[in-house]
Amino acid sequence: MTRPPTVAQRRVIDTADPVTGRLRGPESQLTALVKRGLAFRHPRPPHDHFLTPEGHRVRQGITQAPEPDGPGGAPASTGVFAARVGGEEAAVDAGPARRREVHSAWQGLLELRRMTNPGGDVDRPCGWERAHLVRAAALALEAAGHGPAGREGPGYRVRETPQPEAVAVHEPDGEALRACAATLEGAGWQVSEHREPRGGTRYLLASPRRA
Repeated sequence: MTRPPTVAQRRVIDTADPVTGRLRGPESQLTALVKRGLAFRHPRPPHDHFLTPEGHRVRQGITQAPEPDGPGGAPASTGVFAARVGGEEAAVDAGPARRREVHSAWQGLLELRRMTNPGGDVDRPCGWERAHLVRAAALALEAAGHGPAGREGPGYRVRETPQPEAVAVHEPDGEALRACAATLEGAGWQVSEHREPRGGTRYLLASPRRA
């Protein structure tokens, strides 16, 4: 299970710029936050570090208590937000707390777009999304209210594909599949509908729009 940030990491997160998510702190802590998916290093000079959507969620307090630093710190059951890609082992939670988590992560992602896309464009995916295609597409779907599939039954499933910068979205209900396509297009993804070679089941291919 994923552990929450350490006390030192939480201090760096808590002192992030409340609007931009820009981080300041020891390089070792910034590197650790990047490894945990709570921050990313901007590819352009001066290569500042910013909170990811998960990091914004932690900063806003939707997390458990931080893990003590050093050896012997007891891990918690979870501490990092993850969008539901569909088919998870755990039961799907669609309650108010989960909706707040998803909303917070989505707002953090929009801020990440504003800070890192040329011209502050929030209408198309940013570099973090291109590096985390499945999670980014799943977040767009869950934030729009689509239901992820459980281990069995209806709901969307987002999966990797052999194609570069493309994910597959499966949803057994045709109308729900078209609704997923509309959501992703509105979130800045290019979407096309296809059929499985065997069985003819419809699915979507989605790629982050570049312009």
